[in-house]
Amino acid sequence: MEGGSMRRSGRPQLTIARRGVAAIAVAFAMLAAGCAGSGGEDDAAGANPSPSSASARAAAAQKRLRTNSLVPLEGEAPTPELPVTVDSSDGRQVTVEDASRILPLNGGIAEIVFTLGLGDKVVGRDITATFEEAEGLPQVTKAHDVSAESVLSLEPTVVLADTDTGPSEVIDQIRDAGVPVVVLDPANELSDVSTRTTRVAEALGVPAAGEALNQRFADELKAARAAVPKGSRPKVAFLYMRGSAAVYLIGGKGSGADSLIAAAGAEDAGVAAGLDKPFTPITSEALVKAQPDVILMMSKGLESVGGVDGLVEIPGIKETPAGMDRRVVDLEDGVLLSFGPRTPLVIDILVERLHRG
Repeated sequence: MEGGSMRRSGRPQLTIARRGVAAIAVAFAMLAAGCAGSGGEDDAAGANPSPSSASARAAAAQKRLRTNSLVPLEGEAPTPELPVTVDSSDGRQVTVEDASRILPLNGGIAEIVFTLGLGDKVVGRDITATFEEAEGLPQVTKAHDVSAESVLSLEPTVVLADTDTGPSEVIDQIRDAGVPVVVLDPANELSDVSTRTTRVAEALGVPAAGEALNQRFADELKAARAAVPKGSRPKVAFLYMRGSAAVYLIGGKGSGADSLIAAAGAEDAGVAAGLDKPFTPITSEALVKAQPDVILMMSKGLESVGGVDGLVEIPGIKETPAGMDRRVVDLEDGVLLSFGPRTPLVIDILVERLHRG
């Protein structure tokens, strides 16, 4: 599902070595400190930094993302304080007594677990956990479906899933085997990240680490938004395309991309055109009505239609300002809509690339 098919909820499934990361993290932190304002969120969004500061932040973010690795919280790894009883999004209450063998069944959740400092306790991964620290772990999904046999063979003491994880009968099998399964709501926009982080940290008995990660996320996001140039508000259309499957969709309200576009100081063209569904089939009329200045895509989607040259040949694209100017921004599939600890890096890149003249 990562970048290749539709989620059960109807939106695309997108969800993502410490060698050299520490030095990059220090450089990025220095950039963050230099770009962050002292005022509130409105001050951050209304700042007027030099073009070089936005470019420097974007360059640092791209360098970080190219490592495809995570930066855990500073200091010693937290020690889980268990047992805890937490609410599961499938209406159950789940008691977790042991977090020594954690199995996240979602790439975004896995990112949070590793960033909290508990990566050494993770025993497996699903197909959407594509970051470097998870690469050597056994995969427990086949064609995006979870295998109960594979999960139970790893003897997890707690499983973390979300409402899109399935099939549902497999989750029941895992529970029936006596393994606590905590189900979380998907993270579909920026405001969901802190909620999900808090819930993961609570389920693993490390609530203080969750608070620290949320604070780091908020600080990095504020610093990213501080680089939005004053007076610039381009109209951006998010297009989800899979040329080989003839899937051509434009994002609207609730696509997930709309919250990223807004955080980067731009306007979602689909929302502005009145598209009240997360995704709508692309038509020439819809594109002409949206009139985007910039098109935002996932890298594999752009590749599937033949790159920018192929994209502008799709009916309606050439008639938009973005098509005429060939202004297309693409980001790696597993990162763009991951909504996890690395999302502020996405905002850094979007701020620089969406506002570039």
